[in-house]
Amino acid sequence: MAVTDEAIARIQAMIVSGDLKPGQRLPPEKELSETLGLSRSSLREAVKALELIRVLDVRRGDGTYVTTLEPSLLHEAMSFVIDMHADGSLIEMFEVRRILEPSASVMAIQHLDDEKIAELRAMVDEVDESTTVEDLVAHDLQFHARVIELSGNAYLASLLAALGSKTVRARIWRGLTEEKAVARTLQEHHAIIDALERRDIELTRALVTVHVSGVESWLRRSM
Repeated sequence: MAVTDEAIARIQAMIVSGDLKPGQRLPPEKELSETLGLSRSSLREAVKALELIRVLDVRRGDGTYVTTLEPSLLHEAMSFVIDMHADGSLIEMFEVRRILEPSASVMAIQHLDDEKIAELRAMVDEVDESTTVEDLVAHDLQFHARVIELSGNAYLASLLAALGSKTVRARIWRGLTEEKAVARTLQEHHAIIDALERRDIELTRALVTVHVSGVESWLRRSM
């Protein structure tokens, strides 16, 4: 394993340094193993590991390529890990959201204009108190994803999207067991948009923190 880790580290270093670029084909196995001073078996194991986390793309009969390294692609591996966790890890996922999402929302402020604020308001206006809990959660995911996307940080947006999609069931549970879930969610979304429009950093941070922590608090009480 230590030899494989070394091989992974060396390939990673080539990518970070720019010797290997996104979309570029790796040199033939024999040539690369000699260049890196590694055995061909350890190199193969490293390639397999990097393929699993979507850093490399092995094309049978064609060769091995560096992927696009897009954030959404790299975070597929994280989504897989999250999927493997039991419900007991849900609270930890909400904790991560509570830490990161307020900051991401604050980062969105510098990218906002009247058109984007209008877009967010139109998104919220698509939901009313006749909306089902399932549709409300879908709206909530869409709303948060758009605000985070406006942060301009694709890695952060991809990470939070992966976490958010794994908390859907808990959000539906809460909506079914608590009264006025739709009204409360819409009220909080409107308040967040108002704070964003005023470019109020501290209020935006506070409102998003409270909004995200609502399900976390409910989940702690329910467990």
